Amino acid sequence: MFNVRALLLVLVLTGPVVASVTSVASAAPSAIVEGIGLPAWVVRDGIRKPLTAGRTLAAGEMVITGRGSRALLRLDDGSAVKLGEDTRFVVSSARTAEGGSPLFQATLRVLTGAFRFTTSALAKKRMQRDVSIQVGTVTAGIRGTDLWGRAATDRDFVVLIEGKIGVRRNGDGEVLLDTPLSVFSAPREAPTPPISSVTSGELVGYAAQTEIAAGSGAVIVGGAWKVTVLETGEQSTALAAYDQLRDAGFPAIIDPRGRGDAAAYRVRITGFATRADAASLAARLKATPGFEAAKIGR
Repeated sequence: MFNVRALLLVLVLTGPVVASVTSVASAAPSAIVEGIGLPAWVVRDGIRKPLTAGRTLAAGEMVITGRGSRALLRLDDGSAVKLGEDTRFVVSSARTAEGGSPLFQATLRVLTGAFRFTTSALAKKRMQRDVSIQVGTVTAGIRGTDLWGRAATDRDFVVLIEGKIGVRRNGDGEVLLDTPLSVFSAPREAPTPPISSVTSGELVGYAAQTEIAAGSGAVIVGGAWKVTVLETGEQSTALAAYDQLRDAGFPAIIDPRGRGDAAAYRVRITGFATRADAASLAARLKATPGFEAAKIGR
């Protein structure tokens, strides 16, 4: 379990950490977390911590979203990756090769759950890309496009929204998808069926599964609203609440005030995009024993 006291001791002993600057392309972060519909976690070397907005993800780290959660990640080439609830996602590798024509290369893995990969027109102009997305047993080769997919218990499938992708199932040859709304499906217990399609209405339903809805409790980089989950004069009570929230996928912090008998500890979650987002999460937390007094503020 994460221990805030140990962290504070490390900061006191070591002082500020200065990041080294390097021009090596492969040293760039694989992705940056721009927004989160809580709860969500990041796993590195078997250790799970709450995911935070603004965090840079290293290759090999796994992002896990919880029930009702979403996440928005930005890759080094400017492309967006949106994750739905109960999703496990890993950037296996990512690098940008500089030169006359910059090339972004990456391998992304969706172990379970839903995702959307979108490359904007600006990102397409910035550089070329060679991106491979593994969705369960299906691999999609990206050539600058927009697609949605899911790794589910009964099948893995990918929906082409725009552009073109080369798709293959483990052990099979590649199939080109170049018609919008085309679907490549890989049932778990059956052969690969012919290419099919979805309707525009069905696509809207799929897209909603990976969008962070307004007022749903999202935190973003620079979000000004906060939720004070608990105020107490007992340090042990604050630490217990802190650990409980972080274990549950909420990036709580402790804001201490005063000293001695006047000491007070506020357990908070910060960075909410709007007042409605803060109020949404506060309402959810009030259903948890001990957090009934959760309130919002700036």
